[in-house]
Amino acid sequence: MNNQKQQKPTLTGQRFKTRKRDEKERFDPTQFQESIVQGLNQTGSDLEAVAKFLDASGAKLDYRRYAETLFDILVAGGMLAPGGTLSDDMTRTEFCLFTAQEDLETMQAYAQVFNKLIRRYKYLEKGFEEEIKKLLLFLKGFTESERNKLAMLTGILLANGNISASILNSLYNENLVKEGVSAAFAVKLFKSWINEKDINCVAGSLRKVGMDNRLMELFPANKRSCEHFSKYFTDAGLKELSDFARNQQSIGARKELQKELQEMMARGDPQKEIIAFTRDEMKKAGLSEQAMISIIWTSVMSCVEWNKKEELVCEQAIKHLKPSAEILHLPGSVRAQSAAEDPGVLLRQHPLHEGLSEDRGAPLQSGRIE
Repeated sequence: MNNQKQQKPTLTGQRFKTRKRDEKERFDPTQFQESIVQGLNQTGSDLEAVAKFLDASGAKLDYRRYAETLFDILVAGGMLAPGGTLSDDMTRTEFCLFTAQEDLETMQAYAQVFNKLIRRYKYLEKGFEEEIKKLLLFLKGFTESERNKLAMLTGILLANGNISASILNSLYNENLVKEGVSAAFAVKLFKSWINEKDINCVAGSLRKVGMDNRLMELFPANKRSCEHFSKYFTDAGLKELSDFARNQQSIGARKELQKELQEMMARGDPQKEIIAFTRDEMKKAGLSEQAMISIIWTSVMSCVEWNKKEELVCEQAIKHLKPSAEILHLPGSVRAQSAAEDPGVLLRQHPLHEGLSEDRGAPLQSGRIE
């Protein structure tokens, strides 16, 4: 028997052919840029022709891979370096957003070009939104005219639903805010947005992404007040935005007050302290008697885990209100005085039953107090 190890066969000089689908194409935005720039130079300022060229080029060029380069060219004429400057050694076109006329009609036409492009190539949606966020961070690198055009375009795109209002996060960049760039940009942006949609639609979009309570952050901390915001935007012709921001601040203050009241009641703070606190806050916030009673009522009613049996809810509500009746006795309030003497009065006159489900709240809402 041969104990010697048999040598395993080895492959020498063997070459394996890489499958074409496994080959990685070299990332070359320069060549892509030249193709787009050449096409834009041929179409010129005819935006209908530009839209048709972009539509057709998507079948030949890799838009998915070079999305950022594509949008840089359409906005600024060429690839942007960090900070928003154009590289001198790069091919560029004079037919782009930044070289267009600075008026709303032209910006609406450009918005249609982007709209058609993204509708045709849906995979560009995310990349386009990221591009807008990046451009907003580069605002200091652009001229005032370029910022104005970008602001008007952004407002129109927001109105059309091409991008989310979450892009406004970029405007809260500390350097942009400090130098007043964010606030000035926001004026142009909101003007074009409200021109396309009313303030209610704008407010709805802001609420959807949690931006409705952050508008004050467009200003530095030392100017971050409702009065400054209101004057700045009212003077700029945006009174409806000023009114909206003031209303949002009032709602925010009421929520904070309600939260504080609930915490005081949960801790079992003396009623005298709670009453003193409500009187002070009422004066500070300039709240009406009715508004203050509503806040106190909601705070009182939310401190209870309500009985699941409908027939016991009314009795439970009266028992719960009796110890808290003194808190509802605001100075000069005849209605609150009556409530302090008979809690059933509040249940009949003040239909605030947020602490209850619809079924269990029905007896309180109808005022059926047994």
